[in-house]
Amino acid sequence: MKKLIVLFIVMCSFIPLSWAMDGCNQHLSPDEFRAKQKAYITEKAGLTKEEAAKFFPVYFELQDRKKQLNDEAWNLLRKGRDEKTTEAQYNEILEGVYDARIATNRLEKTYYEKFKKILSNKKIYLVQRAEMRFNRELLKGMHHKGGETQKPQGKKK
Repeated sequence: MKKLIVLFIVMCSFIPLSWAMDGCNQHLSPDEFRAKQKAYITEKAGLTKEEAAKFFPVYFELQDRKKQLNDEAWNLLRKGRDEKTTEAQYNEILEGVYDARIATNRLEKTYYEKFKKILSNKKIYLVQRAEMRFNRELLKGMHHKGGETQKPQGKKK
C-alpha cells in the first residue's frame, strides 16, 4: 500500500505532460498533435503568423527537453514496481524524480528568457493559459471517449 501511495503522489504531476507529449489521443500522430496544439495556442494567445513562426520552434524544443526529463522520471518510477525495492532504493527513486521536477522548472525559467525575446510578457502569459486549457480539453476528451475504463467526472457543468 505504501508503494502505491508514493507512486500515485509522484505520478500525478507527470501524467498530463506524458499523455500530451505522447499524443495520447489514439487518432493523432505526434506531428498531428503538435499541429493542433500550435493552432489552438496561436488562436487563443492571439499570435501573429510572424510571432508563431519564431515562437513555436523554441516552444517545441522546450517540450522535447521536458519530455526527456519526464521519461527519466518515469524510468525511475518503474524501478519501484519490484516488490523487493528497499527504503533506500525508494529514496533514490524519489530524489531522482524530484530532481527531474526541479530541472524542468529551471528549464522553463531559462526558456522564459528566450520567449521574452520573441513575445511580450502578456503573450507569454496567454500562451501558458492556452496551453493549460488545451491540455485540460485533451484530458476531458479522453474521459468522454474512454468507455468503461473511465471514472466519473465529478461535477457537471
